[in-house]
Amino acid sequence: MKRFSMGVIGAGRVGAVLASRFRAAGYPLVGVSARSEASQLRVSTLLPGVDVRTPVELAAASDILVLAVPDDDLIAIAEELAASGAVRRGQYVLHTSGRHGLDALASLTRLGARPIAFHPAMTFTGTPVDLDRTPVFGLTAGPAERALAEELVAALGGTPMWVAEADRALYHAALAHGANHLVTLVAQSMDLLRTAGAADPAAVLRPLLTAALDNALAYGDAALTGPVVRGDVTTIRAHVDALAAADVDDATVDAYLEMARATAGRAESDGRLAPAQASTIRQVLDEADWDTLAEIAAGI
Repeated sequence: MKRFSMGVIGAGRVGAVLASRFRAAGYPLVGVSARSEASQLRVSTLLPGVDVRTPVELAAASDILVLAVPDDDLIAIAEELAASGAVRRGQYVLHTSGRHGLDALASLTRLGARPIAFHPAMTFTGTPVDLDRTPVFGLTAGPAERALAEELVAALGGTPMWVAEADRALYHAALAHGANHLVTLVAQSMDLLRTAGAADPAAVLRPLLTAALDNALAYGDAALTGPVVRGDVTTIRAHVDALAAADVDDATVDAYLEMARATAGRAESDGRLAPAQASTIRQVLDEADWDTLAEIAAGI
């Protein structure tokens, strides 16, 4: 089957990896754009022999134009390409933003381009480590573009997930909350373990977190364990006191309190935590907030 030619604007962590994967899948790569030294290094590492060209040159030369650029730059870059006259009617234009849907490409759609939102639900390093990963792709496209979107996902060995235009921000918020905030949570846990004397916090957490993540993905709330779901109020109070006594940054304490509240709410809603126990837990957590506010006020 004939493959459409492809140009990729943006050789960042996502763009360089997708370009390499598409080339390996048989799509002729007319080139990529790469401005920074880091992007140029990714091109030489992941895309040897591929031409580095300007965005306008890529738009003029490709059947499929991929915009692998930061969310906040996407609309402006699309408008610049529209003004250049390089984008033509019938040309496919993809973007890799999770947040944006088709509206971000409106300036190109008005010219007759065929837009597709093509977001890989994966964290990227921009190195060969990423080349074997097969994520789900959050797709938004019109009826006439759906077949090509699914063809491209299949070529990468991925799985399609169709997302309505109105749900793009919610879809992306779910991914950011689960993945980005997970990194912050784990980093905070490692900081606490270092404070408690652990020489290798990652080694302590790895088996625990791996099991917790696997169980949560398989069983949802039913995988929940720990003092909150057991209603161990004295343990939770001991945690709060220990956090207050240790040299712990306020953001970590706030995160513990808010996650404990959220956990209590979910455990109460599914009946594993009695309302009275949940109320007591919330009172302990609220008292910790009040103590913090009192300390701040005393220092003013």
